[in-house]
Amino acid sequence: MKTIKIWSIIGLTALLNTGCEKILEENPQSQIVPSYFNSPSGVLGGIAGVYNDIRGQWGTEGFTVEMQAGTDEFLQGASSGGSPTYTYNGLNSSNFGSAWSIAFQDINTLNGVLQYGQTIDLPEATRKQYLAQAKFLRAFWYFYLVQTYGDVPLSTEFITVPSQAASRQPVAQVYELIIKDLTEAATDLPNQPTAPFLGKAATKPVAQLLLAKAYLTRGWLNNTAADFTQAATICADIIANKATYGLDLWQDYGDAFVPANDYGKETMFVSDHVLDPKFGYYTVGSGASGGAAQNLTPWFTNWNYPNNTGINSYKSAAGAYVNSGTSLMIRDSQYGRPYTRMRPNSYKWPSGPNAGKNYFLDQAFTNRNVDSRFINSFYTVYISNTAVTNTATAANNKRGIGYTTVVGADTAVWLPDFEVEGAPQFIGTRPFKGLVVPPSLWDNGIFPALKKFMDPSRGANFNDPSTRPCVLYRFADVYLTGAEAYLKAGDATKAAAMLNTVRQRAAFRKTNTAAQNAAAATAMTITAADVTVDFILDERTRELFGEWQRWHDLVRTRSLVRRVKAWNPEAATNIQDFHMLRPIPQAQIDRVVEGPKFPQNPGY
Repeated sequence: MKTIKIWSIIGLTALLNTGCEKILEENPQSQIVPSYFNSPSGVLGGIAGVYNDIRGQWGTEGFTVEMQAGTDEFLQGASSGGSPTYTYNGLNSSNFGSAWSIAFQDINTLNGVLQYGQTIDLPEATRKQYLAQAKFLRAFWYFYLVQTYGDVPLSTEFITVPSQAASRQPVAQVYELIIKDLTEAATDLPNQPTAPFLGKAATKPVAQLLLAKAYLTRGWLNNTAADFTQAATICADIIANKATYGLDLWQDYGDAFVPANDYGKETMFVSDHVLDPKFGYYTVGSGASGGAAQNLTPWFTNWNYPNNTGINSYKSAAGAYVNSGTSLMIRDSQYGRPYTRMRPNSYKWPSGPNAGKNYFLDQAFTNRNVDSRFINSFYTVYISNTAVTNTATAANNKRGIGYTTVVGADTAVWLPDFEVEGAPQFIGTRPFKGLVVPPSLWDNGIFPALKKFMDPSRGANFNDPSTRPCVLYRFADVYLTGAEAYLKAGDATKAAAMLNTVRQRAAFRKTNTAAQNAAAATAMTITAADVTVDFILDERTRELFGEWQRWHDLVRTRSLVRRVKAWNPEAATNIQDFHMLRPIPQAQIDRVVEGPKFPQNPGY
């Protein structure tokens, strides 16, 4: 989806989007909007506008929190602002719903494309591809809505007449449309990105993956074996035809997150972000901190690494942690802007069934000596980026050693994934200069930062938003979705085989010998007896941590309340069964003043 090759008609897209907004505000411009959809440029403009609106959600702060907070994976960071999405305490119709209005605005635009674009003057194959994009995108938004809110308004007609009446249609009807749209889209979309939808826009395998997810989710709702079987079959078909689709896993898990590979073989579908200021998203070099279509993903899980003077450095002989009193880092592009919004859930439970354990290290990222996904996903070592001199006799030097940090060589901060009873003051004859922060000292202000999405090449200002795409779907997810579908269909052997492909890839390290990699792959191999829903959810954490899927994963598998109570101390006392659906935004309820009142979800 990289720019979709249609930035030249952004002006038209803006006009179309404005028209849709006017309709929602009961000042319709229907006398001009339908005519645009009668032309190839109008259809293309409508589709471009929807892709742009996806860009305005994935990667932004509010939407990211809505998709991931209040789960087993994340707790609040020190600068989270106390959002009720994390704790469910006070979560209501006035403080949730980032994408509700955008989704319905886009659905109306897509309805216009599909209604008026049937006769545009293009070769039949091209016209079908355009309309298939619209079907995919309509299903994409409806799938988000039905998972998040349950029953929602269902419309397939382009709205040109304002109305103050609205109703919600049953989940079953919404899924019927989603499955129909995705089935038809998969038939007409190309196997690989084709002009004008280049980069990583919707293609046949992307529509198939979303179709498999829709069948899987509906299967969970109704306990329908046929849906599980259909989802598993679709995933197996994508894998069998991966060469045709230009898809595969990288040999090294870490390579999936190298910026040069953002549009590579493992990436299936992305939300693009651009640097060019003429599109109005931010002024380059301004260090913008929010706004339309800005990818702030690299910042959210960053602790304030430059402000480390208050961090304990080592344990003294008496057992007390001693602070060097000197900050050893400055803010830079490599380690990103320290937003401290959300942190990996490393809370150590003092009692109960999980006493002495935390989700992050003891449930999810286990077997870290073999499984490379922990070290490839998180920063645990910060290499000095500023020269700091501290004499042994300085008032703030409690360690009693003198040192000068060497930029690019010395470790400034080390967050080991195990307890260190005494930081090494010397390595050989050389003084160890860094701070050592073991898990017992991690809190809402210091924790391993998620590095998968870091963007060290932001250029003019390292505070600028990232121009990397937000990767919504990776090929690894085909295996994970297929494994879950096979398990629910009653075939744990095939489920294990799907999981083993992902797990054995995770065992590979470039620094290993061939024999070491083979032994690691064997150590990561599981059997059918190991496969449970909880094992798959843990595997999804290991593979997809931070990739905008966790809340929907837990809701789909009916695991949200149980796992939050088991692992999330901030939300455990507040979460209830009704939180399996989000609150309908109050603005939607208030605007319905004709006919029956628009119903809120129970509990809100």
